[in-house]
Amino acid sequence: MAARDFIHHRTFPGTTGNIFDVVLHIADFVESLPAFVFAAVLLGIACLPLLAVSFSPPLILLYLFFLGDWALLAALPRAQKSFGPAKPPTLLLAAMRLPFAGLPWPLALAAQIAGTALVIYGFWIEPHRLTLTRQRLCSPKLKPGASLRLLHIGDLHVERITSRERQVIALARSTAPDAILFSGDFLNLSYLRDPQAWEAVRAVLGELSAPLGVFAVSGSPAVDLPDVVPQLLEGLAHIRWLRDEKVTIEHGGNAYDIVGLNCTHKPFEDEPRLFSVLGQSRPPRPLDRFTILLYHSPDLAPEAAQAGVDLQLSGHTHGGQVRLPLYGALYAGSLYGKKYESGRIQEGKMTLYVTRGVGMEGKGAPRVRCLCPPEITAWEITT
Repeated sequence: MAARDFIHHRTFPGTTGNIFDVVLHIADFVESLPAFVFAAVLLGIACLPLLAVSFSPPLILLYLFFLGDWALLAALPRAQKSFGPAKPPTLLLAAMRLPFAGLPWPLALAAQIAGTALVIYGFWIEPHRLTLTRQRLCSPKLKPGASLRLLHIGDLHVERITSRERQVIALARSTAPDAILFSGDFLNLSYLRDPQAWEAVRAVLGELSAPLGVFAVSGSPAVDLPDVVPQLLEGLAHIRWLRDEKVTIEHGGNAYDIVGLNCTHKPFEDEPRLFSVLGQSRPPRPLDRFTILLYHSPDLAPEAAQAGVDLQLSGHTHGGQVRLPLYGALYAGSLYGKKYESGRIQEGKMTLYVTRGVGMEGKGAPRVRCLCPPEITAWEITT
């Protein structure tokens, strides 16, 4: 795909002021409602399907299902699963339940029970089903018999240490990678200046190690705040924070360049810095070494492919978190829409991989995953 010109766009993913950011501010207002007011709002929503008829047991049951969702979400922090507000996602779930209330009574009941099962799965189970995805990439730039093992981690979005973070540490140890690459977003939006969350991030990062090093870049400007990231990495000498720079690692007689680029989510601003770090001119020349770009968003892929990058490792989209069969992500936080929502994508001669990430969005965004489990990715770079 040819690079598109986004210079006239007014808002960008991962920055303040975009539509998603506006929705999160509305969610903050919903969360601020007193419990009795919010309960009354839910009751009002439950009454909508039957405004023209008398109060009936199905309506009461619908309201009880609403309250059940609220209770399930409110219990997540106590269970050390996730730590977001309960009211905004409860309101969203109520709106999603509403159309099924108009079904004939036995079907309506079955639909509401199925809804509760999906809430339990999406909020309680799948967000902690961390998967290890294995990928292999062959390159003629490498000497015969070469094999470099990389572990790509993205979008930790740590709130507290949960079973998910413990699984990350365990998988990082069991895969025994030669190098670990982190593509940004250390903290959850709800906990950007929370000391306990900072310590949780540092605890996870402190357990990551690899013979050739651990390399990280900052994520979205709204998440990885420039005054916070240095404090998260302070004293963690084994982690190399790449800020518009290139490092070379050697393994098995081959040299590999890792380029770490700060992400502004504005390709027209980040492309010149990428070319500068690579030492490229226009038209670009082929790069002699196998080159890996570590960059938070997938939206620089057309420019990176043009610059001669071999492998771009990104995240940010979380795979959409909620996916439908055959259709995929309901929403992908990318300037290119669903093209870069997740997974392995060939962009010219360059391979792009967009990880589904480990954590989830913050503030009033639902801590939910459906058909989109968290992942870390083990790569073998070979001939």
